[in-house]
Parts: sequence; C-alpha cells; structure tokens
Amino acid sequence: MASSQPVCSIGGFFCLQNHELFRLGILVQLGTLSFLAAELHVNYLPATVVSVEAAILHNFLWHERFTWKDRTQIDSRGSLARLLKFNLTTGVISIAGNVLLMRVFVGGIGLHYFVANLLTIASCSITNFFVSDRVVFRSCITRNLENLSSR
Repeated sequence: MASSQPVCSIGGFFCLQNHELFRLGILVQLGTLSFLAAELHVNYLPATVVSVEAAILHNFLWHERFTWKDRTQIDSRGSLARLLKFNLTTGVISIAGNVLLMRVFVGGIGLHYFVANLLTIASCSITNFFVSDRVVFRSCITRNLENLSSR
C-alpha cells in the first residue's frame, strides 16, 4: 500500500483512494466461498455465511488501520467495542443480505455461486460503508457534538 492516508473522510461519501482495500475484502470473501464450496463441498449458503464473516473481520482490521485511521487513533482501546459494533451492524447487514440474495440468485435464478456472490457484494457494500461511516467509526467531532447537545 503506497499511502497511509485515510481512505475516506470527505463528508461520508464513498471515496476510496486506495482501491486495494476494497479489492482485498472481495478476494477474501470470494476466495473463502470458493474454497468451501468447490474444495470442501460445503453448501453455498453456510459457505456464504463463513466467507462473509471472514471478509467482515478482514475489512474491520483494514478500516481500523486505513479507512478511518483518523477516527480511531484517539481511542485505540475501543477497538474491541468497535469490532462488536461493526459485527452487529455491517456484519448483520452483510450476512443477512448475502444469504437472502444468494438464495434468490443461486437457489431461485440458478446463477453460479461465484457470480451470485459478486452481485451480493455489490448490493451490500454501499449500505455497509455508510453504516460504518455513520455508526461504527463516527468521528470524535460528531461524538463531542452529540455529547454537548445532550447536556
């Protein structure tokens, strides 16, 4: 990775400066799914759940280190709490969305699981980005403003 600059911090808009982060998460999910389904012969739905969780954990680590680095340096002890929040928000969206859409695309339409998973990733990724930006990795400025307004 050439730069350690935050990947996104411009008004919450999806603005990847380093596309490697996004591509790596996709590779983790597709690689895990392919290994489980093709090599271990796991049914595509349980394989989807495991592959999505692998991508969720991978993405969280990269978000902590790069995407929202400017928001996590102040509270590095909060990583475990952010991981839990990340799993309970984007994790639930990703797993539920992927399983539902995979069932439709593979079970209903008959697409190959690999192609179907590419479509589910595209469908869930933007929603997950905004949830991460606004809920999991809120800026300290936003938190401070909310604390002041609640007094």
